[in-house]
Amino acid sequence: MYTLFIKLFLITIMTFVFLSCSTQTEKDKVKLALDWYPNANHLGLYIALDEGYFEDQNLEVEIYTPSDPSTVLQTVAAGSDDFGMNYQPDVLIARDEGVPVVSVLGMVQHPLNSMMTLKSSGIDSPDDLKGKKVGYPGIPWNEDALATMLQTSGISISDVEVVNVGWELGSSLISNTVDAIVGAYYSHESILLENEGYPVNVIRMEDWGVPDYYELVLVTSEDYLEKNPKIVERFTTAVIKGYTKAINDPQSGVDTLIKYVPEIDEGIDRPGADLLTNLWVDEDGNFGTQKQEKWENFSKWMYQNQITDNLVDYSASFTDEYAK
Repeated sequence: MYTLFIKLFLITIMTFVFLSCSTQTEKDKVKLALDWYPNANHLGLYIALDEGYFEDQNLEVEIYTPSDPSTVLQTVAAGSDDFGMNYQPDVLIARDEGVPVVSVLGMVQHPLNSMMTLKSSGIDSPDDLKGKKVGYPGIPWNEDALATMLQTSGISISDVEVVNVGWELGSSLISNTVDAIVGAYYSHESILLENEGYPVNVIRMEDWGVPDYYELVLVTSEDYLEKNPKIVERFTTAVIKGYTKAINDPQSGVDTLIKYVPEIDEGIDRPGADLLTNLWVDEDGNFGTQKQEKWENFSKWMYQNQITDNLVDYSASFTDEYAK
């Protein structure tokens, strides 16, 4: 009887230990949808994956590029993805349409979207565009940004010919189909064009009347944020750690990205990574922060330009709680 009692006691203890260990090692699964194919903008994510920062937070993270990246906000809102990389303007447009997504980290602190002209054209500011052709990718708010830039320089958008060139921005510029383009990233297209022998002028939107905004943000849904605040905290902690390492050593970050995505264009992503290090941090050198002023100013600009039907509740569009 005593022996049986001891055996049962030991079995109970071993079962308890086994269950405890299983509970401790079971990881929360997280799915992150990228805004585009992996590039220098995503270094910190792949560093966090490679260095085990997600694992340290007891997370099993899948990073992937959707077949249609334009649907990221919808898939995040629907719960198909837990997090997504996207753009502040698109977040505001989505919320205006009732899509309940929230930005939890400011990934790129300033616009990458810019105007570009060939240096050989002699056009180095919007002042020079009267009577010229300007290409854009067909995204409506990009045309409004162009109108604001022109208005700031004393020109009306009716003084230029706006051409929808789709995503053939660079080729339309070097072929002289257009004299300038908007909607191109100066962390990508400007490097690509210069590598091909076409140096460009980069004319930044925020220098010509368009309110400063966060080019890239990390989003989740209102529902996921409400139900899983601790997972959001653990996930953003790992992301911040990954980007901090990328900021300190961007070229090592590119090496890490190549391990996971060997087909990247190093000729673009290596100089792009060096360029981005100053754009990943705010004026105090901190990564991930977001300020209400930026959300407010850009939301008002979008409403004033009838990009959104309503003045979006900018304070509900983001949280700065997770930027440490």
